[in-house]
Amino acid sequence: MTVIDTAPLNSVRPPVPTTVRLSGEIDLFTSPALRQRLWNTLSHSNGLLVLDLSQVTFCDAGGLAVLIGTQSRAKARGITVALTGLRPFMTRLLRISGLTYRFPIVP
Repeated sequence: MTVIDTAPLNSVRPPVPTTVRLSGEIDLFTSPALRQRLWNTLSHSNGLLVLDLSQVTFCDAGGLAVLIGTQSRAKARGITVALTGLRPFMTRLLRISGLTYRFPIVP
């Protein structure tokens, strides 16, 4: 079978988002390693980094700091960080901390 790309040569395609699925607890003990892994992921991302939090069971202030720090680094590179899969506790945590408006939430 032959696949033919019918997009015009001068068309611009949106970048494919990079999705990172997080799981478990994001706390004082796990934050440093997670921060490093997310920052490394930024070097391979194009335009949009989606963090899937559907399997996160706990997040403390250290976890929020990782999200904010990653977003700051991403912004400097022209990358948007979006969140998806928010469980009720995570939605509440983001709302209470005032971060709901800082991160785009995608379904």
